[in-house]
Amino acid sequence: MGPEQKPRGTTISVTATEFRRRCGDILDRLDRGEVERVAITKRGRIVAVVIPPESKREMIKGIWGFMRGSVIIPDEIDLTDPICDEPFASLGERSKPHGW
Repeated sequence: MGPEQKPRGTTISVTATEFRRRCGDILDRLDRGEVERVAITKRGRIVAVVIPPESKREMIKGIWGFMRGSVIIPDEIDLTDPICDEPFASLGERSKPHGW
């Protein structure tokens, strides 16, 4: 890995020895977006890939709606119907706030 600037979105490959020696510099380049990923090799074989974390916006976007379609509500159930047929006053003592 030379001092030349690489275009954004590139993957660089470094040996494990070079990664140990230049870890701080390599991580700074990832943080600045100069490289997209770093492939770490041992004996010519990729043993690890380092990538920057997703932004908060990307993480939230991935969570939003992740369960969509996983809950099925039968047609005979109306979620807008009241769940209690009796007025709350009929609950007597149980309707009073704690400590009354």
